[in-house]
Formats: sequence, C-alpha cells, structure tokens
Amino acid sequence: MTLTVRRRALASVAAAALVAGGAAGFGLTQPATPAFAQALPQTPIAAPQHPPGSFADVVDKVKPGVVAVKVKLNADASDDDDDDTPGNGNLQQVPPQLREFFKRFGQGNQGGSQGRNAPQQRGERGAVGSGFIISGDGYVVTNNHVVDKAKTVQVTLDDNRTLDAKVIGKDPKTDLALLKITEGGTYPYVQFGKGAPRVGDWVVAIGNPFGLGGTVTAGIVSARGRDIGAGPYDDFLQIDAPINKGNSGGPTFNVNGEVVGVNTAIASPSGGSVGLAFAIPAETVQAVVDQLRTDGKVVRGYLGVQVQPVTKDIADGLGLDKAKGALVDHAENGTPAAKAGLKSGDVIESVNGTPINDAKELSRKIAGLKPGTAVKLAYLRNGKNDVATVELGTLPTDAKVASRSSDDDATSGQPRLGLSLAPAGDVGLGGDGVAVMEVDPSGPAAAKGIEQGDVILDVAGTSVSKPSDVQAQIRAAQANGRKAVLMRVKSAKGQTRFVAVALSSKEG
Repeated sequence: MTLTVRRRALASVAAAALVAGGAAGFGLTQPATPAFAQALPQTPIAAPQHPPGSFADVVDKVKPGVVAVKVKLNADASDDDDDDTPGNGNLQQVPPQLREFFKRFGQGNQGGSQGRNAPQQRGERGAVGSGFIISGDGYVVTNNHVVDKAKTVQVTLDDNRTLDAKVIGKDPKTDLALLKITEGGTYPYVQFGKGAPRVGDWVVAIGNPFGLGGTVTAGIVSARGRDIGAGPYDDFLQIDAPINKGNSGGPTFNVNGEVVGVNTAIASPSGGSVGLAFAIPAETVQAVVDQLRTDGKVVRGYLGVQVQPVTKDIADGLGLDKAKGALVDHAENGTPAAKAGLKSGDVIESVNGTPINDAKELSRKIAGLKPGTAVKLAYLRNGKNDVATVELGTLPTDAKVASRSSDDDATSGQPRLGLSLAPAGDVGLGGDGVAVMEVDPSGPAAAKGIEQGDVILDVAGTSVSKPSDVQAQIRAAQANGRKAVLMRVKSAKGQTRFVAVALSSKEG
C-alpha cells in the first residue's frame, strides 16, 4: 500500500468512526456537564463595545498646546557615538545587555532631512524633541535628555512661530525638564488628567518624530508600572501608539484631551517604533514640575534605609503569606529610619496606609514626599505587626553628591568611573570613606561589582573622605601611567574587599 493510499485509508477509518459515533449517540441523553465546567459562567464574558469613531475632535482641541523643542548643544557635548550623545534620545542608564533594546528617542544631530548621522561641526550640534505648554504664560514640559547640556533652546508652536525659551529646572532622575517661553503673551495650553489611565484605555500621542512636527498617533495603554532600568524611580506607562525619535517629551492624551503621560523611551533594536513605548505618568510629572516651577530643582524625602525585595524564600522564612513588602537590610546611623527604631529584618508593608509591594515601590513612595513630612510606616518584626511614625529627611542632593565628572574633567581627560559619590558621614554611613550614591550600569566601576551603598575607604593605598580625594588619587594614578586603580571598598554589610577599576577617559 502506498503512502497516499494508506493516508486515505486512515482517513476513511476515522470518518467511519465519527459516523458510527454519531449514529450511536443519536436521540440519547447528552452526557453530564463536567464539574469544572459547571463552575464557569453560564454566558461568555462580553466586553462593552466602544469603538472610537475618530480622534479628530481631541486632536483639534489639544494640538495647539504641543510644541517642537529645538536645542543647540554646548560644544563639550560628547559626539563620540550615538549612545553618549545628549539629545539623541538614547537611554544612558540602561544595563548594557539592554542598551541596544531600550532607547530614548530625541532626534540628535538635527538637520531636518539630514538625519541623526549628518556631519556637524563641533559646537554646532543640535537636538530636536517635543514638549507641551501647561500654562497660559508659557511654561513647557519636556524631557531632561532633550535639553541636557543645551546652549540655547527654542520652541516651535503649532502656528509655526519659533520662540526662545529658557530652562527653569531639570530632574535627571525622572528625565523631566521645565522650560519657559521668554516672549510675553498668552499661549494655548493643555491640562493633566485627574486620574490614572487603565490598561486598555485609548491614548493619543502628539509630537515631533524625525523633526516632522505635529504628528498624531493613537493606541492603547498596554501596561502600567513598567521598570525598564532607566532610573531609580521607574514607573512607566507602556503604550502601543507609534512613537519615534523626536517624540521625546511629547504628551500622551486620553480621549478627553487630558495629558496622562510624557513620552520618554521606546524599546527598539533599530530606534524606530515597534509598538513598545514608555511614558512618565502624569502624577509623577505634576509632582516634579510643581517643584521645578517653584524652586528650580526637586527635593525628595529621605528615609535612610537599605532595602531589598522580599523573595518567595524570604517570605517563607518570615512566615509571610505573600512575597510583598520591602525588607530592611539596615537603617543607616543618624537617619530618620534609625531614629524611628527601624532595624535589619523589618519588612515595611505600607506607607500611610498604602500597601508597598516591593523595595522599588518604597523608594518611589518616599521620594515622592517632601522632607519634613511625617509618615506612618507599617512593618512586620519577628512575626508581629507594628507602626512607626517617621519624619522624613532630605535626600542628598546634587550639591552634596559629586557628579560622575564635571565639564572641566571631561575636557581635561578625567577618567570616568561611572559613580556618584558623597562623604560617607554626610549620608549616615559612618565617618570614614566616600559613599557610592549612584552607579552607572555601563561604567567601569559597575563592571567590577561596585554597588550603591558601598563605601570607598582608600584609593591607591591612600585613605579618602570626600569625592575630591577619590578624583585626586585617580588623576595621580593616570599621571603615573596606570591603566587601573586599586580601591578598598566596604559593602553595605560591612565586608571589605579590594577592587581594581580600569581607568577610562571616555566621558558618558
């Protein structure tokens, strides 16, 4: 029997079996419904039908409040490659393995149709992003990475007027910036939404992709609470509205014409839209912008604890039903947490009655409150629930924390370690050494395992007590022709080790 015949024969047998089965069951009582099926709803779940007829009315209403942001960068802005170019829209704090996946999307090397790789003279480079007006007197919200290292800023309105603007304040941790149109007048503006959007809600994005200006795209909210490794307070909306380079800083609207987010990042191996875009929620934007408008900077609440996630194993060990909350590794001496009596092993479960799901959520919650605010922390200790009232301190600011490197350092070839430092005594980590406040995941120090909360005790055999001491020893090592510098580092758990960090002169 050939293969074809055999297949036909099998098919015939199957058909006969089906016919026989049908005949045998004809006129008989149907079999009983299985128990699991009896528990299901008797009618299928049906979603309400609300297809959008058109977004035209929403667009007509809000488009005059959306602007293009054009920036001329300082001459010292790096142009070594796309990943390190201010304004080009790339995520610079993403873990290396995701660097090619998550990208910001400002239009670098601006020149209209010239594209981002068009040749530019040093000092003449530019960037283009988007923004939106939030008040009649001309305050404009955009991304920090659009205007970072800006020499001059201009905004182009929907009526094609191009006006000068100045930077009022920037917040790198949330990638937000506030501008002010310098020319007096009354400007059309948009408003923030009064509530958070739900997953599945329609949204409309308007911005300046590829420098084209005034482009409208639509989609839905795909997810909320996304952490993409961009910063310490990640809490992004994920949307599928097509977003591209140049949309940075542009608004995402709901169907009522209210701003629900600021477009900030896209997930794309090529830099173009693949339906994964991330927006800063309006709630975060309002809190940051209010402080920038009043003070020109953002001051955040400070608790003073090192925390870690509660894993399933930890939850089992602590007798918790669920792996939720933030586990206190230790409370730093002299901080609000230590004064309130928080200890290693405590699990913080809520702040002012709001449940805390993980360590990152605790950081966002505390940072969103002003210094001096009294908060009630519900925590679990040795299986017993308790509440502590804590008056928040002030998170160490950039004035106290040494930046990764200054502009002078960049021009003089200062090696870059990718660390933000502060005197350990100033941040409650003891009087000896220099505390690591932030770590660039792509920097040389991160590659050697240096982490936030570590304390650098000495560099090249010399004790250090302030960031300038670290910088001085690094310069000396470089002057002596060293390719790496040896540091003695103490971890948050008190363990010391030696770390050899490569000296890289590339500025990031």
